[in-house]
Amino acid sequence: MKARLKVRRSGHLVSYWTDEGMVITNYATGAAVIADALVSHVLGYCSDWIDAQQLRERLPGIPPATMTRLVKSMIEQQLLVSSNGETEPRMRALDTWHAWNPAAGFFHFSTKDVARARDPEHRERVLRQSARAQGVPPARKTYPRSRSLALPPPRTTGAFPEVLLARRTWRSFDSEPVTLDDISTLLNLTWGVQRVVDGGELGPVRLKTSPSSGARQPLEAYMLVRAVDGLEPGLYHYSGDDHSLSMIRKGATGRTIQRYVPGQWWYETAAALFLMTAVFARTQWRYPFARAYRSVLFEAGHACQTFCLVATWLGLAPFCTGRFADSHVERQLRIDGITESFLYGAGVGRRPPGVAWAPWALDSSPSHPLRRRRRSSDDQE
Repeated sequence: MKARLKVRRSGHLVSYWTDEGMVITNYATGAAVIADALVSHVLGYCSDWIDAQQLRERLPGIPPATMTRLVKSMIEQQLLVSSNGETEPRMRALDTWHAWNPAAGFFHFSTKDVARARDPEHRERVLRQSARAQGVPPARKTYPRSRSLALPPPRTTGAFPEVLLARRTWRSFDSEPVTLDDISTLLNLTWGVQRVVDGGELGPVRLKTSPSSGARQPLEAYMLVRAVDGLEPGLYHYSGDDHSLSMIRKGATGRTIQRYVPGQWWYETAAALFLMTAVFARTQWRYPFARAYRSVLFEAGHACQTFCLVATWLGLAPFCTGRFADSHVERQLRIDGITESFLYGAGVGRRPPGVAWAPWALDSSPSHPLRRRRRSSDDQE
């Protein structure tokens, strides 16, 4: 006798209101629908496995054919899962997040893969028009009714303040490759394990140069090499425990970089990109609540600033950017984007001779440095 088909509600649904109506979305898969009260009602009955006959008994006013079509559609829209189908891999992987869902899971997926602007210049013009018409948000906060207390001059001399004050986001690079010694130093001082201490029943605790909540160290580091002396171009994983590299993929050009950081052609001539991922289970094990997701993001920021300062100290040209093609990067790294996910990236190159770089806004001047794009050999492949 053939078993009856049963369904239940997907474990990764959130709902919210928009001008179009109530939206129900499966944040694990990205499927979203404008739903009515009937859909919500059906979902309410499907917290556990239930077959069509039981649904019809609970909703006697709905014609059987209508109920059949509705259930089929809700399965297709990934609002319901069926007993005779395989669980979608992303939903199965997200089950491991347990108490972090739905808050962290929904944020994680709704902030991935921001669409590339079709016309960046148009967006810039609109932004300038808005600034002229409405002004920009205040850059500083003051308390005019409060007494102001002047502080003594800060100490800004010495090696450490000089590195801090010299850090800039570079968007122009020399064509010469970066040395392997510099890359080794960057990797070790940013992501390398500096010390292992006894954590008792919790096992060995790895300490690095940046703080980590509970010393769980969820970050992994990868490097896309385009021009580094002594390294074949390609994608590598860095092991901070034994300070070594493992190649994942061969080959990398300026076009490869462009696919990782779309719309930012000025990074195509960088020598290497550094990619940070998080293995969330390490942090989830110790902190089984959604707020801990913030800790993982903090840690990526800590490490990235360390990276930029080390690169500045080495006399290199570092940058960091949040505009990565997340899913493309994850496919290249062969990770699922859930149990291990890309978070943040940076890059480095050699400083071009005679250039003291500092950030500035794009303007319409044809002589603007960011508009002086020269075709590299990578562009012509």
